[in-house]
Amino acid sequence: MHYAYIAATSNDLGKFGIPWSLNLTGEAGYILALIAGLIVGNFFPGLVNKIKEATRPELFIKTAIVILGAGLGVKAAESFGLASTIIFQGLSAIIVAYLIYWALVYFIARKYFKFSKEWAAPLASGISICGVSAAIATGSAIRSRPIIPIMVSSLVVIFAVFELILLPFLAQIFLWEQPMVAGAWMGLAVKTDGAAVASGAITEALIRAKVLAETGVAYKEGWLVMTTTTVKVFIDMFIGIWAFVLALIWCSKIEKKENEKVRPREIWERFPKFIIGYVLTFVIFLLVCLAFPNAIGNATKASNEANTFRVIFFAFTFFTIGVVSNFKKLKEEGIGKLAVVYILCLFGFIIWIGLLISWIFFHGITPPIIQ
Repeated sequence: MHYAYIAATSNDLGKFGIPWSLNLTGEAGYILALIAGLIVGNFFPGLVNKIKEATRPELFIKTAIVILGAGLGVKAAESFGLASTIIFQGLSAIIVAYLIYWALVYFIARKYFKFSKEWAAPLASGISICGVSAAIATGSAIRSRPIIPIMVSSLVVIFAVFELILLPFLAQIFLWEQPMVAGAWMGLAVKTDGAAVASGAITEALIRAKVLAETGVAYKEGWLVMTTTTVKVFIDMFIGIWAFVLALIWCSKIEKKENEKVRPREIWERFPKFIIGYVLTFVIFLLVCLAFPNAIGNATKASNEANTFRVIFFAFTFFTIGVVSNFKKLKEEGIGKLAVVYILCLFGFIIWIGLLISWIFFHGITPPIIQ
């Protein structure tokens, strides 16, 4: 979506000869895809049933992220020192976030809302870690009833919509002088892979335009998205480990069933496999470009061609997220109490703790500048 009145940022108004614009950047297409999906999901149930098998947002976003790894590998080779810093900082930030987020949400759900352990654990994972994937993995690890991770996942999708629309514009207003903080914040605060990476893309476009307009400095494209994706990927990588830890606790302490052991193979069974594809494409392109600097030009062209498919899969992701967000059904299932916990935790402390952690680890780091 690059229609000037919708997408043009403030520094481009003169170039297009228009007096105003919604300032949404080209990423507005994702928002429109989301709105279209919400309309289909809530007003056309017959169509939803027909396309049910194809309505798989997690599949689309995982494919897009694997493709994204190639482009990020090329960018990392161009500024390897900065890329290494982002990866180390991202891993450190995730460890800190895990230790704080999950425990707080679980405590609040149990102490103040009287949820059972079966409800509190998937809810804590869904809100604090990585949304849909974490809720489903946790539910499987503790062997909860299937309805529990489904309801938590629905909440994750719904609130990811609000975060996607709100947080990038807050970042443009308050964090444009700390772009990497903004990128990391999207990864820590937005709770689905698709919404998080798209939020990073929107945030990058908004902040790069703001910095160019205010200071005349042009940052290279892709570094904020890389920060968001790196943080999000580390979150995803920990899901399998976290699920295995919870499975051990539930079997050995909470359920206390005799003659039952958790197999180490469960780590592999719960590990999000698309991360392997992302890491492979990232590492292969990075190593090739570092070993053969003359190949960077061709690698850039190849990753740009692949990026076309990434954008298509992003659009599919947000359309299908909208399709599965049927507000009527969620209300009938009694999702209100869960929503209260989600709102309290997400907007009460998770977003702001995520901002603090992002500031601590990424303050003062800026993307490379276009000469």
